[in-house]
Amino acid sequence: MAELKNLSPSNESSAGRCLGLVGGLGVGATVHYYRELAAAHATRGCALDTVIVHADIGLLMKLVAVSDTAGMARYLARIIHRMSAAGAQIAAIPAITPQICAAELALLSPIPLVSPIDATLQSIRARGIRRVALFGTRFTIETKMFGQLIDVEVVTPHPVEIEMIHSIYVALATSGSADQAQFQALRGIAHTLIERDRVDTVILAGTDLCLLFNQANTDFPHIDAARVHLDEIMRQLFAAPAKDSSA
Repeated sequence: MAELKNLSPSNESSAGRCLGLVGGLGVGATVHYYRELAAAHATRGCALDTVIVHADIGLLMKLVAVSDTAGMARYLARIIHRMSAAGAQIAAIPAITPQICAAELALLSPIPLVSPIDATLQSIRARGIRRVALFGTRFTIETKMFGQLIDVEVVTPHPVEIEMIHSIYVALATSGSADQAQFQALRGIAHTLIERDRVDTVILAGTDLCLLFNQANTDFPHIDAARVHLDEIMRQLFAAPAKDSSA
């Protein structure tokens, strides 16, 4: 039998670091990230090296509903520790709502985390955008992305609009599928926010919105938080390791 070391891919030296991907929040977003990351690696001529652990979206939503960010952080940290033990060197959560516990999770995580909110902020600043609205869960919208969107004005939709956005988003995240009625409903709200509230850009601040919107069908100014997060994950996976300043 051939030794396992002889089975290593010939382009191993060109591969990025191993990514730990927290799955299940929801399944549609996880599949989207997996597909996009695999394709991006293939474009670079190497294979995606990843560890995926499925998280319980029902449990996370219950913890969010009672503002138990410490409990969320402990739960997610256990998952990330498992992925680190399996070889992951960088971790990412393909979801926005769990970022509510990002500060607490960073203290517990054994490996660096790639933040979708930081990636979104970078995109907002690069484009010089001043006035935005958010699509995502109620928690993301009402807290204005957990108060982390600094130096930009965040317009809050009307309560009935928030309820519709939240309901559609939860349905997407839990079912992993979408339909035309959901697309038209959110598209209509987006155009209303732009026309009524003079919003410059709608932030698609929910990774499962990839099931509804893409570059071809989105006819309003927007930033796709999942897209900029994916780009930042790739950048960090292939970034040169920082030099040890103590050397």
